[in-house]
Amino acid sequence: MATPFDEKSVALCDELGVDIIKLASSDLNDWILIEKVATTKKPVIVSTGGSALKDADDLVRFFANRNIPLAINHCVSLYPCEDHELELNQIDFLRQRYPDNVIGLSTHEYHDWTTSILVAYAKGARTFERHIDIDAEGIRVSEYCSLPEQIDTWFKTWKKAVEMCGAPGTSKRRPQQREIDYLDRLVRGVYARHDLPIGHALSDDDVYLAVPLQKGQISCRELMHGEVLLKAVTADAPIRIDDIDSPYAHSDQLKALIYSRGL
Repeated sequence: MATPFDEKSVALCDELGVDIIKLASSDLNDWILIEKVATTKKPVIVSTGGSALKDADDLVRFFANRNIPLAINHCVSLYPCEDHELELNQIDFLRQRYPDNVIGLSTHEYHDWTTSILVAYAKGARTFERHIDIDAEGIRVSEYCSLPEQIDTWFKTWKKAVEMCGAPGTSKRRPQQREIDYLDRLVRGVYARHDLPIGHALSDDDVYLAVPLQKGQISCRELMHGEVLLKAVTADAPIRIDDIDSPYAHSDQLKALIYSRGL
């Protein structure tokens, strides 16, 4: 990937087989350069620092009409940028306005730049840019640049963000089995309030709900009231799925689930 600043450099990028071309914020409306970039048919990443909304809209439409992939990096073109100037909520705006484009972050803050990548990834940013430099010949790195070891930390922070955010938030997640097992232990089970004879139809006055839920015991999730007892149940004893005549008692799959949960 490379950032050409003139048409000759675009041709060189093409000659060298560069995979992706980056458009700097300053060139977002340099249409002579943009049209030259489009001739390569290569995917493009553009930073939006200081741009007008119309310029961004025009650029998105230009590349969409040519079927050229375009990623859009939110950017504040201040070097360096203070934390309160980051405007990371713009990532939300860009994702909503350009749902067919990958949205990212180009950032130049210098106080705490690991936090920004955590927040940006959580907001949906998927392309990231930092300036990297090294101290050389007595010249110190500019404040908006990162040293290699800082980039290592930054990249590890990105990996942590990916780990913590998990799967794409496009559907309900599937709970882990150990999470289900933990919550099942907190479900209230149905207990007999007093001795109950066989053939008795359960009412509110006949039962109470309490933790723990025991294996085979019906819970607050299955209690319907009016269930007929197939067995006598003593006071404070758990009422189990095999003790009642209920629609739940006729489902082998549900019965197996009830006997597998609880203590």
